[in-house]
Amino acid sequence: NGKSYVVLTIRFLEFQVVYQSSDSVPVMKSGKEIVMDQSMRETDLQPPTGEWLDIFGNGRLKKKVLQPGGGRDSWPHHGQIVKIHLKTRLLDGTLVEELPEFSFTLGDEKVIPALNVALQIMGMGEKAIIQTDGRYEYGTRGNLYPETPLKAELEVKLLEATDAPDLKLLSPTEKIALATCKREQGNVLYQRGAYDYAIHKYDTALQITKSISKDDISSQEEMMEVQVKCLNNMAASMLKLEHYDEALQCCNSALICQPENVKALFHMGKVLALQDKYSEAIQTLCKALELEPRNNTVSTMMKKHREHEAAKQAMDEKMLENPSSTHKHQAKSAWGLSWKWLLGATVVAIGVIALSVAIYARK
Repeated sequence: NGKSYVVLTIRFLEFQVVYQSSDSVPVMKSGKEIVMDQSMRETDLQPPTGEWLDIFGNGRLKKKVLQPGGGRDSWPHHGQIVKIHLKTRLLDGTLVEELPEFSFTLGDEKVIPALNVALQIMGMGEKAIIQTDGRYEYGTRGNLYPETPLKAELEVKLLEATDAPDLKLLSPTEKIALATCKREQGNVLYQRGAYDYAIHKYDTALQITKSISKDDISSQEEMMEVQVKCLNNMAASMLKLEHYDEALQCCNSALICQPENVKALFHMGKVLALQDKYSEAIQTLCKALELEPRNNTVSTMMKKHREHEAAKQAMDEKMLENPSSTHKHQAKSAWGLSWKWLLGATVVAIGVIALSVAIYARK
């Protein structure tokens, strides 16, 4: 039919890319699969600007280049850290969310599959529109980032792609700096309400700090500070997701590192109260207030929990009184019924005796 198609398999994701003109029907070429290698980087498989590339050949994931970027040599690889400018829009053009510098590791399972796939066939500096369906927005597990509404499209510009650092080659100072960077990324995600992905960033930061040798005494204090901050932030995120047991574990871990950490005590008090353990919550917050007497946030929360505890105790006492009064009422009612029955039986007996005497007298 005069139209040209190129089929490509990227080794990591094992999918086929179909080149199609804007007026063509997606066609999958049968036969041998072509594995991307260096020699293929000399060939440009991208369609002309403004035309759609049907990545899987089934219409579920498409990419249209708005602004061409670098050649295939600049395509990012799985495992690299990519930075993109991301805009999420509804199909009517309404802007839902904009992330000017969103960074993640290509292949990260916490990121929507649409980005993980499409970015592997984008050149540096390229701007493109990505359209997809639910499978590549949410994957099979859900709770992925960024959240994408139905009937929306992604406008992506690839800003940067760098190799992920080899932790074995980093100094303790560099590891702490990297962990701090991951924690700060988590903070941004937390502010945006992406609590699951924020937890993922905090956990990544923790794993980086754990790779620091315990023999390096000079970095231990700074490392512990980063760890405690990550644990506190994870606890706050877990609270938002109502994962109270996990939040409590984070608080306990933070307090093992720093027993007098007020933020950890505050979060622990909050978790205990949400689990209806008001006495324990108050004790925990009292300890926090001893460390920071002028902390209004802790003071306000403790006052609130004391009111809840007082209300709970009053309700418990009332519940204890009610069964007792009910029992007395039932006993009184039972006695009343027994007395009435006895009186009635006595009257009947007297009547029977009187009748018997009368009959006997007639005889």
